[in-house]
Amino acid sequence: MKIGIFSDTHDHVDHVRQAVGIFNDAACDLVVFAGDFVSPIVVPPLRKLNCPMLACFGDNEGNKPGILAGMSIVGTVAEPPFGFETEDGCKILVTHILDVLKGYIEGSDVIIFAHTHRTSTRKNDSGQLFINPGEASGWTYRKPAVMFLETETLDTEVVNLSPMPAIN
Repeated sequence: MKIGIFSDTHDHVDHVRQAVGIFNDAACDLVVFAGDFVSPIVVPPLRKLNCPMLACFGDNEGNKPGILAGMSIVGTVAEPPFGFETEDGCKILVTHILDVLKGYIEGSDVIIFAHTHRTSTRKNDSGQLFINPGEASGWTYRKPAVMFLETETLDTEVVNLSPMPAIN
C-alpha cells in the first residue's frame, strides 16, 4: 500500500495544491496528515485527492470546527493519537507531537508524527519506523516536502515541493 504523508501546512494553500498533485500522480492509496492545517482555507484543494485521507489535529489549529466540517467531505480528522491497520497488516500510529505517545507505541510498526518541521526517518531498537514528513508549508526552514511510505517494505521517499523564494 502506498501512503502519502504530510504535515504542517500552516495555511500555505499553494503547497497543499502541489502536495495533492504529487499524491495523485503517485496513485496513493491513502494520505495521512500529521497536524497543523491551521484554518479551513487549506481544505478545498484537498477535495481533489483521488484517495481517502486520515488527518490529526496539531497544536496550531485556529478553527477546529471549520476544519472538521470541511474535512468531513475530504476524509477523517481526529484528535491525536490514533492508530489504524492497513490492508496488508501494517499497524500505524499517528500524532502531531511525538511526546504524547509515551505508552502507546507498543505493537505499532510505523509511527507518524510532525511538529518539528524537520523531515526524518529512523528505526528504534524494536524495529519500529518513525516518520516525520517535515513541513509542507516551508515557512520555517524553506524546505517544503511530503513523503511516501510503502507499507509492505516500509520504504520511504521524500519529495521536495517547490521551494519558497527568499525574502529580502
